[in-house]
This record gives sequence, C-alpha cells and structure tokens, in this order.
Amino acid sequence: MSKPIVGISGSIVAETDAAFAGYERAYANDDYVDSVIQNGGVPYIIPVNSEEEIIREQVAHIDALILSGGQDVCPQFYGEEPHKLLGRTCYRRDKFDFKLLQLALKKDIPILGICRGMQVINVYFGGSLYQDLSLAPGSYIKHNQVTDWQVPSHYVKLQKGTKLFDIFQCEELEVNSFHHQVVHEVAPSFKVTARAKDGVIEALESQDYKFLLTVQWHPEMLHRTEKQMNKVFARLIAEARTNK
Repeated sequence: MSKPIVGISGSIVAETDAAFAGYERAYANDDYVDSVIQNGGVPYIIPVNSEEEIIREQVAHIDALILSGGQDVCPQFYGEEPHKLLGRTCYRRDKFDFKLLQLALKKDIPILGICRGMQVINVYFGGSLYQDLSLAPGSYIKHNQVTDWQVPSHYVKLQKGTKLFDIFQCEELEVNSFHHQVVHEVAPSFKVTARAKDGVIEALESQDYKFLLTVQWHPEMLHRTEKQMNKVFARLIAEARTNK
C-alpha cells in the first residue's frame, strides 16, 4: 500500500535580508516535514493562497492534514476587538486555514492541529481565545520558553478515556511551549484532553469527528529528542492509511 500523503499548512514570511527586504516567501518549518517522513507519511507543504478552486485541488490530493503553528488568529473571527497585547496576525492565512479545514472535514480525512493550528480549529468551530496569557485567570507557567525548542519545559496532565491518552498511554507528559495565546471558550462538540498545571488548556479533540486532535505544544520540534512525540504523527498517519 502506498504511503499516505500528509498536507502541512504553509505560512508566509517576509524576508528581512536587506537585498530582499519585505519579499514574501512561502514556507513550513522542516521539523513538520521530517516528523511526517520519519513516521511513514509523504509530506506535502500546502502554500497559502486565496483561490478556492486551488485549495479544493490541494485538499483533493492529501490523505491527512496538519494545521501548523505560526501567527496569532485575528480576533475578529471570534467576535472580539484586538487587545493591545495581540501579536502579529495574518488575515489571509486565517482565511486559508479555515478553508483548508472546511474542505478536509468534508473529505473526512484525519486532522492534527498544532499550536496555532489548535487555536484555528477551536475558533472555526465556535470557540474563542485569550489574546494573551496574562488575560487567562490563574496562569503562572512560562508558556513561551523562547529557546531550546527541542527541550521540554513544563508538564501537562492527560485526560483518561481520550484519543490523546490512548496515543501516549500516560497521565502526565513533559512538553515544550512556544505560545502567548490560549483557548478561552472551548468550541461546542470538543472536549479538553490535556491541561498544564496552571489550568491552561493544552489539547482538545472533537467528540463528533473520527480523528480531529489538537495540541498546544510542538511535538514536531521534539520528535528527535523525545521519541514518544512521534506517536502523535504515527497515529495520524495510521488513521490516514486506514481511511484510504
């Protein structure tokens, strides 16, 4: 059987080199690519665009979708004004990710949301975000470790009876952390599957969809140094293989 094709949502970055200052490039971090390869999938980076027909064709050629990390989600999509602590946003990427998600759901393929991807999914289904961790009651853990992305920095507690617990087979997991926004109102039909010790939501999963899993940390950055992090990608690819 051929290996499943895993689409990885791309992003846009503006070049800072003086010769090309402001020139936009399409990209995805290489750790996403390697995580898919090492766990039996074929990675396809899906570049941001606004053409629905093109996005439809992009989704038609994949067997699973990873919504990757990146910018803050525009608060207008969950009915809020921008807070002064809001970070960099990318409206056209938000629209692109929502369309990717819509079409992937329609195709009924397994979906994994990572960091921003988790936030995009929560907002798409009707949830909201705290625009900064300082607005989340009780938050005290440093959720943006800044450096050493390949080293875990805090613990999360996994909820028994969930897909996440089934994947990792443990009640507590040490993860890395690179975010300043977190889930506020959980989207209807989703349940919390992991929390940090300060109560911050670290994972969600759909109760209605066959495989729609999200995590706030970055397992792709840890997949070389913390081997258990490969389990989430292996499960995504196994689900894609079953679905083919």
